[in-house]
Amino acid sequence: MADTTTATGRLGGKVALVTGGGRGVGKGIACAFASEGARLAIVDIDDAAAVRSAEECEDRGVEAMSRRCDVSDREDVDRAVAAVVERFGRVDVVVTCALPRGVVQPFEDTSAARIEEMWRVGCLGVVNAMQACLPSLRESRGSVINFGSGAGIAASAGYAAYAPVKEAVRAITRVAAREWGASGVRVNAICPFARSEQFEAWATRNPDLARQAEARAALGRVGDCERDIGRAAVFLASEDAAFITGHSLMVDGGQGMPL
Repeated sequence: MADTTTATGRLGGKVALVTGGGRGVGKGIACAFASEGARLAIVDIDDAAAVRSAEECEDRGVEAMSRRCDVSDREDVDRAVAAVVERFGRVDVVVTCALPRGVVQPFEDTSAARIEEMWRVGCLGVVNAMQACLPSLRESRGSVINFGSGAGIAASAGYAAYAPVKEAVRAITRVAAREWGASGVRVNAICPFARSEQFEAWATRNPDLARQAEARAALGRVGDCERDIGRAAVFLASEDAAFITGHSLMVDGGQGMPL
């Protein structure tokens, strides 16, 4: 499919695939990308959420599509990527945000089933999306934006399933950056502190801890999924970051700095 878009902006003409793009950080990034002219493919296990996110992107004047997909299933991911390439002709940017809900749980209560679910979606799902899109990324000399977490770096209590997966994603990011750099493909990660649906649900259950987490941010607030995390992702996806790869960018308002 020929590229006939006339979109302008820092990402004008680029095609971005966002896993977990139906809500939270993924949706915020998709909207930020749309505002900068990218065409969007929203991939999410929640089909209705993916549709709503795609519609919001289209409201900003760009072409967008949605696709229900289980990122832990490689065949399902392959089919989703094939549909995106059929629609838009290529993939220039891959953003991997898909993750199970309800990540906070005491270590002694964390089951093997929970760890396996987190691993399959949060780590294997990243690998699946990256590998499935690699042929197109090589053609376009594109980029990947994965998601680590300050919870993994700081070994935060309650994240026995989540933290190691996010550290694995950061390691995968560095390995892929080293291997794929010769093809012109950049791979970076963002570690966000954002007011997503998951954060709000956790804050409702743990108001004192939420206030403490917000107070630790040097800028005194929790980040906005679109304005703060999304704009950082726009930078990493744009030509402004053409010489940045293998990097974990802390987009957390200083929340993760040592006290």
